[in-house]
Order: sequence, then structure tokens, then C-alpha cells
Amino acid sequence: MERITSLKNPRVLGWRSLKDRKGRRETGCFLVEGRKMVAEALASGFPVEAVLADEARLHELALPRGVAVYALPEHVLAAVCDTKTPQGVAAVVRITEPGHQGRRLAVLDGVQDPGNVGTIIRTADAAGFDGVLLSGQCADVYSPKVLRATMGSVFRMNLRVTDDLPGALAVLRAGGYAVLSSQLDGEPFDEAVPGIAEPFVLVIGSEGNGVSEPVRQLATHRVALPMRGGAESLNAAVAAGIMMYGLMRGK
Repeated sequence: MERITSLKNPRVLGWRSLKDRKGRRETGCFLVEGRKMVAEALASGFPVEAVLADEARLHELALPRGVAVYALPEHVLAAVCDTKTPQGVAAVVRITEPGHQGRRLAVLDGVQDPGNVGTIIRTADAAGFDGVLLSGQCADVYSPKVLRATMGSVFRMNLRVTDDLPGALAVLRAGGYAVLSSQLDGEPFDEAVPGIAEPFVLVIGSEGNGVSEPVRQLATHRVALPMRGGAESLNAAVAAGIMMYGLMRGK
């Protein structure tokens, strides 16, 4: 175990850069905070580069063997972390490429709210989806707010980001995937679901503009949830959750 006390230490400067997308891209790593997320990281197949621990709380922590551990004063750990109360521990994790693609995918087309992105990833995990495909316009999967919202599901789902979402969907459609576009002018979701078999992808559009036109053009099904009350639409994460569980009914 190595003790680091200076905010100007090169390692500390590198860890602090992980708060930003640029730093994550340059290093290929991201930071998770808190005991639950660190435990999820250590139990996953993701390489954990380092565990950062509050030196005053070392006696409270079950520190791993075989992983570099750094003891930091409280103010240094607080500077590295995004949250004000990181529970005395954080971990630097290397981003890994996804494994198998799977037959049940959620697709996010420009979903920009970090809470929505993280919640959809978490819900996809809970519902039994295999992975999530995100356009480059979505909130960064490895940003602190998205990671917190996933509650550890980031380590269990196959996540892939593409700068050419229409191209990626065209490949999936050619491979036999049904492409469901969720949009307000679609056919009733409950009526469409019985005719949809695996493999399939469910596309959730951006909070402001919905599913983009190039993606709509690739849809095999255009579906909408009924709005029986006065609301015109639902939050993206709520709508995604209802439809994901609906698609998994009976499977």
C-alpha cells in the first residue's frame, strides 16, 4: 500500500482527470465511488487498476489483495471523487470492449440526461436485456452521474457506443433483428408486442426530439405507449422501463 498526501502528485492529477470525458478517453479508465460500486467492480471482469482509500477509514474497509491500493487523506480523496461523501473508497477501472452482442438490446438515440441513461442501463439489466447500444450524442456512459444511476449494472451489461447509429442498426436489421422505434405516432405498444420475436432492439429517442429521422426510417415497428390521461409523453427512462418489461413478458 502506498500513501499519497499531495494534490499535486501525478497520480492524483491523473485520477482527478477521470471526472471529465477527455480524461477518460485519454486514459481508457473511469472512476467508481462508494463501497457498493467498488465491490461490483472488483467482482466483475473489468480490470481494476487501483483502489483509493481514505487512510482514516482503512480499518472499516475490506481491501482487495492483488490490486494496487493507495491510502489518501480525506481532502485528497474528496478532490479525486465527484461526490461529497464517497464512503471512504473509490476505484480506477479500465474500460473494456463488450463481449457477445445479445439478442435483446436497448438502443439510446441521443438520450442526454445522465440520470436517464444510467437508469435505462439499470432497468435493461433488471428486465433481462443483453446490452445497450448508444449513439455518440448520448450522455457519456462512464461519467460519474451515469455510473451512479446504473447502481453497478454498468459491469453486467454489454455497452457499446457508436458514432453511426443508423449504420449499426442497418447491420442489425439485415441480420434479422426487429427494430422497434418508440415514438408518439406509433401503433399501440400492447398490440404490436405479440408479433415481435427475438432478436429485437428497442430504440429510445432523445428527451427533446425523440427518435431521429434516419433511425425511424430503419424501424420494422413504430410503437407508442397509450396516453390515457392528460400527459402528452413520459420520461424517457420510465417509457423505456415499461416497454422493456413488456417485451420480456412471457420470455
